[in-house]
Amino acid sequence: MGELMKPLQTVPTLDLSRYLGLWYEVARFEHGFEKKLVGVTAEYTLRKDGRVGVLNSGFMHRLDGRYVKAKAIAWRPDEAVPGALKVRFFHLFASDYLVFGLDDISYSWAVVGDNSRSSLWFLSRTPTVSPPLLQRMKEIATAQGYDLSSLRLVEQKER
Repeated sequence: MGELMKPLQTVPTLDLSRYLGLWYEVARFEHGFEKKLVGVTAEYTLRKDGRVGVLNSGFMHRLDGRYVKAKAIAWRPDEAVPGALKVRFFHLFASDYLVFGLDDISYSWAVVGDNSRSSLWFLSRTPTVSPPLLQRMKEIATAQGYDLSSLRLVEQKER
């Protein structure tokens, strides 16, 4: 499926300094590390080397479940494509982290995926989003070729 799809159209601008901070995972496609997690957040911090530190964390099965976390490093390989980042977890492999939807005024929400359309995250600065915003995020993903039949809302709690 992925080979036939054209690459995601990423956002034209992405100010990494504004993107830093805590994001709540509102919805996602299930995969690997996150499969059994709820209350998932991603926190991005600027490192001394100019790259971005990533801390993904959440709770196993329930909001009062065991807390787990994974660290990664992110960077922008090509300054001419600001919305296309790479993320490396566990010093093993680098994955695409393509920002293709963004509240470019207040950086309050983002839609992130990859060119194969096998990864998708709806992120927000708040644990939940309004139904109209959730619908808008879905429309952004669908317009870029995503099949949302496996999209899962992520149970969240205030931190």
